[in-house]
Amino acid sequence: MNLYVCLTCLCLGDSAAAPQLDWTLEAKWHQWKSQHRRGYGATEDQWRRAMWEKNLRMIELHNQEYNTGKHSFQMEMNKFGDMTNEEFRQVMNGFRQNTFQKKYKRTLFHEPHFVQIPESVDWRDKGYVTPVKNQGRCGSCWAFGATGSLEGQWFRKTGKLVSLSEQNLIDCSRNDGNRGCNGGLVDNAFEYVKKNGGIDTEESYPYAAMNGYCRYQPENSGANVTGYVDIPSGQEMELAEAVATVGPISVAVDAGHASFQFYRSGVYYDPLCSSEQLDHVMLLVGYGDDEDTGKKYWIVKNSWGDQWGDNGYILMAREESNHCGIATAASYPEV
Repeated sequence: MNLYVCLTCLCLGDSAAAPQLDWTLEAKWHQWKSQHRRGYGATEDQWRRAMWEKNLRMIELHNQEYNTGKHSFQMEMNKFGDMTNEEFRQVMNGFRQNTFQKKYKRTLFHEPHFVQIPESVDWRDKGYVTPVKNQGRCGSCWAFGATGSLEGQWFRKTGKLVSLSEQNLIDCSRNDGNRGCNGGLVDNAFEYVKKNGGIDTEESYPYAAMNGYCRYQPENSGANVTGYVDIPSGQEMELAEAVATVGPISVAVDAGHASFQFYRSGVYYDPLCSSEQLDHVMLLVGYGDDEDTGKKYWIVKNSWGDQWGDNGYILMAREESNHCGIATAASYPEV
């Protein structure tokens, strides 16, 4: 029984009263289920709909407040609409720093001398970034964060953008401290690639969104790692210098809030977001300023498909006391 089903069972006790539903939303509910290919038994359908309605009301209230200037970002109903926030965090977010940390030898980033970084950076425009990927119902964000920064560094070295295999990392890096769909760390993934002598391409080792047996084949390797560099924890200025001078950076954040779950557009800022309790890995590809509001932001690529957020991306508040911990556990590989 998978985690999603287990949590569903906890919600559906035999003695639980049927939820009160808004029947004016009947057509909209069926449209959402059809769009996201959801099918439930009769009892679960009621509870899933009740959760969906609760999330919908929250999103609508937030967007009303956004229109009055209370928030800097918008939310929208998406494929996570029938999930409780607890389910969402446990199913989708796979960064577990304290659980998986191993004492590998790392290099600490040193800010470059006599370099003035630009006011804005976007490595997508330079060919460093592959299209948005989708981790599915697997806590493998750490693998996508690792491949994203390695794809960028490999492009920087060779001029060729090669999509690399997250499934290779899921299946093969357990001895380095990772646990596949149950979470892991980016630096552990880099350590695996370094010791292994390479990582296969996405094409040769496609993503399955589940744990499997290691099937790495050296002849299909698309990149290699010689080392990896950590950004000094909590230092946003040095993070900006790294992304401006090196390329895309793997970052860990607190992505466990409903506001993140249903993010749509704008500069994300949630006062409840922690800079220490991190649970999700993404890829930092640049930064800039909002022309209308003047708010500074990071450009971050997620791994929840291009139907989430702003075509799979999120703009996160920058220079706001390390908001959501974006500079707490950032790193990139050396190639």
